[in-house]
Amino acid sequence: MPTSDLFNRTIVVFSQNYLPITRVTMQRAITLLVTGKAQPLDLFEQTSWEIRSPSLVVQVTPQIRLMVNGGDRIWKVPPVNRREILRRDKHQCQYCGSHRNLTLDHVIPRSKGGKHTWDNVVTACETCNGRKGDRTPQGAGMVLKTVPKAPIHPAIAFAEQFWHSHPTTAP
Repeated sequence: MPTSDLFNRTIVVFSQNYLPITRVTMQRAITLLVTGKAQPLDLFEQTSWEIRSPSLVVQVTPQIRLMVNGGDRIWKVPPVNRREILRRDKHQCQYCGSHRNLTLDHVIPRSKGGKHTWDNVVTACETCNGRKGDRTPQGAGMVLKTVPKAPIHPAIAFAEQFWHSHPTTAP
Protein backbone atom coordinates (compact mmCIF):
# COMPACT_ATOMS: atom_id res chain seq x y z
CA MET A 1 0.00 0.00 0.00
CA PRO A 2 1.44 3.39 -0.91
CA THR A 3 2.38 5.56 2.07
CA SER A 4 -0.03 8.32 1.05
CA ASP A 5 -2.98 5.86 1.12
CA LEU A 6 -1.86 4.53 4.48
CA PHE A 7 -1.79 7.97 6.08
CA ASN A 8 -5.29 8.76 4.75
CA ARG A 9 -6.75 5.96 6.88
CA THR A 10 -8.60 6.61 10.11
CA ILE A 11 -8.21 4.60 13.29
CA VAL A 12 -11.00 3.91 15.83
CA VAL A 13 -10.05 4.97 19.36
CA PHE A 14 -11.47 3.06 22.33
CA SER A 15 -11.55 4.33 25.91
CA GLN A 16 -9.95 2.42 28.77
CA ASN A 17 -13.35 0.70 29.20
CA TYR A 18 -13.36 -0.46 25.57
CA LEU A 19 -16.01 2.07 24.54
CA PRO A 20 -15.42 3.28 20.97
CA ILE A 21 -15.22 7.06 21.32
CA THR A 22 -13.90 8.57 18.09
CA ARG A 23 -11.84 8.22 14.92
CA VAL A 24 -8.40 9.78 14.50
CA THR A 25 -5.94 10.10 11.64
CA MET A 26 -3.15 7.59 11.24
CA GLN A 27 -0.62 10.26 12.32
CA ARG A 28 -2.52 10.95 15.55
CA ALA A 29 -2.77 7.21 16.25
CA ILE A 30 0.98 6.82 15.78
CA THR A 31 1.59 9.72 18.18
CA LEU A 32 -0.67 8.13 20.81
CA LEU A 33 1.08 4.76 20.41
CA VAL A 34 4.63 6.14 20.48
CA THR A 35 3.96 8.26 23.58
CA GLY A 36 2.45 5.28 25.40
CA LYS A 37 -0.97 6.90 25.68
CA ALA A 38 -2.56 4.09 23.66
CA GLN A 39 -2.05 0.45 22.82
CA PRO A 40 -2.94 -1.41 19.62
CA LEU A 41 -6.10 -3.54 19.62
CA ASP A 42 -6.91 -6.23 17.11
CA LEU A 43 -10.60 -6.76 17.80
CA PHE A 44 -11.61 -8.19 14.47
CA GLU A 45 -8.39 -10.01 13.56
CA GLN A 46 -7.63 -7.51 10.85
CA THR A 47 -4.27 -6.61 9.47
CA SER A 48 -1.92 -4.20 11.14
CA TRP A 49 0.60 -1.84 9.64
CA GLU A 50 4.24 -1.68 10.62
CA ILE A 51 5.47 1.92 10.71
CA ARG A 52 9.25 2.26 10.81
CA SER A 53 11.61 5.06 11.68
CA PRO A 54 15.39 4.77 11.99
CA SER A 55 15.09 4.00 15.69
CA LEU A 56 11.55 2.69 16.20
CA VAL A 57 9.02 0.22 14.83
CA VAL A 58 5.35 0.80 15.67
CA GLN A 59 2.50 -1.65 15.04
CA VAL A 60 -0.68 0.25 14.14
CA THR A 61 -3.98 -1.63 14.09
CA PRO A 62 -7.39 -0.41 12.85
CA GLN A 63 -8.35 0.12 16.52
CA ILE A 64 -6.36 1.47 19.46
CA ARG A 65 -7.20 1.70 23.16
CA LEU A 66 -6.34 4.71 25.30
CA MET A 67 -4.19 3.88 28.31
CA VAL A 68 -4.64 7.23 30.02
CA ASN A 69 -7.74 8.75 31.49
CA GLY A 70 -9.08 10.96 28.73
CA GLY A 71 -10.16 13.58 31.24
CA ASP A 72 -13.53 13.48 29.53
CA ARG A 73 -15.09 16.86 29.47
CA ILE A 74 -18.39 17.05 31.26
CA TRP A 75 -21.17 16.88 28.72
CA LYS A 76 -24.56 18.33 29.49
CA VAL A 77 -27.80 17.73 27.67
CA PRO A 78 -28.36 20.89 25.59
CA PRO A 79 -31.27 23.16 26.51
CA VAL A 80 -34.63 22.61 24.85
CA ASN A 81 -34.73 25.41 22.30
CA ARG A 82 -35.70 25.89 18.65
CA ARG A 83 -32.18 25.41 17.26
CA GLU A 84 -31.56 22.17 19.16
CA ILE A 85 -35.00 20.72 18.37
CA LEU A 86 -34.56 21.50 14.66
CA ARG A 87 -31.10 19.88 14.73
CA ARG A 88 -32.41 16.75 16.48
CA ASP A 89 -35.31 16.43 14.02
CA LYS A 90 -33.04 17.09 11.01
CA HIS A 91 -35.03 20.22 10.02
CA GLN A 92 -37.98 18.05 9.04
CA CYS A 93 -41.64 18.07 10.06
CA GLN A 94 -42.21 15.04 12.28
CA TYR A 95 -45.71 14.55 10.88
CA CYS A 96 -45.40 14.94 7.08
CA GLY A 97 -41.64 15.21 6.42
CA SER A 98 -41.73 18.74 4.97
CA HIS A 99 -38.67 20.99 5.27
CA ARG A 100 -40.60 24.27 4.79
CA ASN A 101 -42.21 26.74 7.23
CA LEU A 102 -41.08 24.84 10.33
CA THR A 103 -42.37 25.57 13.83
CA LEU A 104 -42.21 23.80 17.17
CA ASP A 105 -45.11 21.65 18.36
CA HIS A 106 -45.85 20.32 21.83
CA VAL A 107 -46.95 16.70 21.37
CA ILE A 108 -49.12 16.97 24.48
CA PRO A 109 -50.32 20.59 24.32
CA ARG A 110 -49.27 22.86 27.15
CA SER A 111 -52.94 23.62 27.78
CA LYS A 112 -53.40 19.91 28.54
CA GLY A 113 -50.44 19.78 30.97
CA GLY A 114 -47.66 19.08 28.45
CA LYS A 115 -44.20 20.34 29.41
CA HIS A 116 -41.53 22.07 27.32
CA THR A 117 -39.17 19.07 27.44
CA TRP A 118 -37.13 17.01 24.96
CA ASP A 119 -39.72 14.23 24.91
CA ASN A 120 -42.69 16.55 24.31
CA VAL A 121 -41.46 19.06 21.68
CA VAL A 122 -41.06 18.23 17.97
CA THR A 123 -40.52 20.06 14.71
CA ALA A 124 -43.73 20.56 12.71
CA CYS A 125 -44.58 22.53 9.58
CA GLU A 126 -47.16 25.29 9.94
CA THR A 127 -49.76 23.21 8.10
CA CYS A 128 -49.43 20.15 10.36
CA ASN A 129 -49.15 22.27 13.49
CA GLY A 130 -52.39 24.08 12.56
CA ARG A 131 -54.13 20.81 11.67
CA LYS A 132 -53.14 19.24 14.99
CA GLY A 133 -54.18 22.34 16.91
CA ASP A 134 -54.74 21.92 20.63
CA ARG A 135 -54.98 18.12 20.46
CA THR A 136 -52.63 15.18 20.85
CA PRO A 137 -51.42 13.53 17.62
CA GLN A 138 -53.79 10.59 18.25
CA GLY A 139 -56.71 12.98 18.81
CA ALA A 140 -55.92 14.69 15.50
CA GLY A 141 -55.43 11.39 13.64
CA MET A 142 -51.74 12.13 13.05
CA VAL A 143 -48.67 9.94 13.55
CA LEU A 144 -45.17 11.05 14.59
CA LYS A 145 -42.35 9.84 12.34
CA THR A 146 -39.99 9.44 15.32
CA VAL A 147 -40.39 9.35 19.08
CA PRO A 148 -38.99 12.58 20.53
CA LYS A 149 -36.12 12.13 23.00
CA ALA A 150 -33.19 14.03 24.44
CA PRO A 151 -29.85 13.94 22.59
CA ILE A 152 -27.32 11.42 23.86
CA HIS A 153 -23.64 11.92 24.64
CA PRO A 154 -21.61 12.12 21.39
CA ALA A 155 -19.35 9.25 22.51
CA ILE A 156 -22.37 7.02 23.09
CA ALA A 157 -23.76 7.96 19.66
CA PHE A 158 -20.39 7.07 18.07
CA ALA A 159 -20.30 3.77 19.97
CA GLU A 160 -23.79 2.83 18.76
CA GLN A 161 -22.83 3.68 15.18
CA PHE A 162 -19.61 1.66 15.49
CA TRP A 163 -21.27 -1.48 16.86
CA HIS A 164 -24.10 -1.28 14.31
CA SER A 165 -21.49 -1.27 11.54
CA HIS A 166 -19.90 -4.43 13.08
CA PRO A 167 -23.04 -6.42 13.97
CA THR A 168 -21.47 -9.88 14.01
CA THR A 169 -18.90 -8.84 16.60
CA ALA A 170 -21.09 -6.80 18.95
CA PRO A 171 -21.11 -8.13 22.51
